[in-house]
Amino acid sequence: MTTLSGTRIAFLVQNLPVPFDRRVWMEATTARAAGADVTVICPSDDRHPVGDFQIDGITVTRYQMPREASGALGYLNEYTTSLRRMRAAFERHRRRSAFDIVHFCNPPDLLYLVAATAARRDRSVLVFDQHDLGPELVRAKKMPLSRFFVAVAKYFEARTYKHASHVIATNESYREIAMKRGGFNEDETTVIRSGPPLAWADSKRDQRDWHRGRNHLIGYLGVMGRQEGIEYLIEAVESLVRRGLDVHLALVGSGPDRPRLEEMVRERGLADRVEFHGRLSDEDMQSVLSDADVCVNPDEVNPMNDLSTMNKIIEYMALGKPIVQFDLREGRFSAGEASLYASPANDADAFSRAIARVLGDRALSDRMGRAGRARFEESLSWESQAPKLVALYARLAESRSPALSAAPRPSK
Repeated sequence: MTTLSGTRIAFLVQNLPVPFDRRVWMEATTARAAGADVTVICPSDDRHPVGDFQIDGITVTRYQMPREASGALGYLNEYTTSLRRMRAAFERHRRRSAFDIVHFCNPPDLLYLVAATAARRDRSVLVFDQHDLGPELVRAKKMPLSRFFVAVAKYFEARTYKHASHVIATNESYREIAMKRGGFNEDETTVIRSGPPLAWADSKRDQRDWHRGRNHLIGYLGVMGRQEGIEYLIEAVESLVRRGLDVHLALVGSGPDRPRLEEMVRERGLADRVEFHGRLSDEDMQSVLSDADVCVNPDEVNPMNDLSTMNKIIEYMALGKPIVQFDLREGRFSAGEASLYASPANDADAFSRAIARVLGDRALSDRMGRAGRARFEESLSWESQAPKLVALYARLAESRSPALSAAPRPSK
C-alpha cells in the first residue's frame, strides 16, 4: 500500500469551506489516511467559522470570506480580499515547515499567486486541481463587457497552467484542455473524478416527507447562477402544473441568482409549488434527494456545461435516482441510461415533457435508478479514485526538486 508518511501537503481553496467542499475534503482525508501531514486553507461561512481547527487529523484554517460578489467590481473586491487573507494564513503555516506539495483549486484561476511563493522558496510541487474552465465560465455568466473578461480569464488560466507542475482534471474533457491550452503531456495530467464514497451513499438518513402534500417531488441540488438554467426548471414546473400534475420542486443550494429566481417564482404564482431550502447539512440534503421521485440538472447547453462533470449528477446516481437533464457531453458520459435527455436544448417545454415521462412510468424510473447506482458503484465512487490520487502524491513528493518546481513552466 502506498504511503505518504513524511509528506506535507497544503490545500488552497477560495470558493467553499471544508468539510462542506466535498471534493477537497475527500482529497484531504485521503491524503491524511495515507499518512500525509495535511493543512487546508479555505474561507468561512455562516456554518463554518473563522479560525484554526483540527478535524479528523487535518489542520483547517478558515479566513473571513468577503460578501458573495456579483458584477466586476464585486468579484475584484472578493478575490483581492480573499487572496490577501489566504496568503497570510498560508505564510503562517509555511514558515512553520515547508510543504512538499501545494494543491490549489479553482475557481478562481488566481491561487497560483499564493502558491508560487512555496515553489520559489521551498521547491514545493504545485498541483492545480481544475474544477472549472475559467474562460468558458465567464462566457456562460453573460456578463457585460464579456469579451474583455474572457480575455482576462484566458490570461489567468494561462498563468495558472504556467506555474503548475501537474494538473488534476475532473474528467477527460478538462484533461484534454489542460494538454491543449496548457501544454501538459499525459504524464503531467491525472483525471480524478468527484463521486462521493460508498459510505455516503449508503448512510442512514432521516426519511422525512419533503413532498409537502404533493404526489410528486422533483429534487435539485446545486449552485444558483445564471448558467445553471434554473429558470428552465421553474418554467417546466409551471408547465407541469398547467397540465394537471401534482408536483413540488425542492431546490437545495444557493447562489447569486437566487433572489431573481425567487421573484420569478412569486410572479408565476408558484410559491406553493417551489421551495428554496438554501444550503442544507449533508444529512438534510440527502434526505431531500432520497425522497425525490426524480432529480434534475437543468444546466443550459453551452461550452462550459458541455465539458463539465456536475457533482450533482454523480450524487443523484449514488442515491439511485432517475435523472432529467439536457444533452450535455459529460452529463451523458456520467449518467448514461440513468438519465433522460431533454431535446431540443434549453427548452423548458422539452424539459417538462421529460420529467412527466419519468413521473408517469414507474418501471422506467426504477430501471434508470438501478442503472445509475450500478454505474456509480462500478466506476464513479470515491473508492475508485482515491488510489490514483495517493499514487500521484507519492510520485510528485518523490520527484520534488529545484528543476521540477522552483520555476514556472516554460511557455509552449
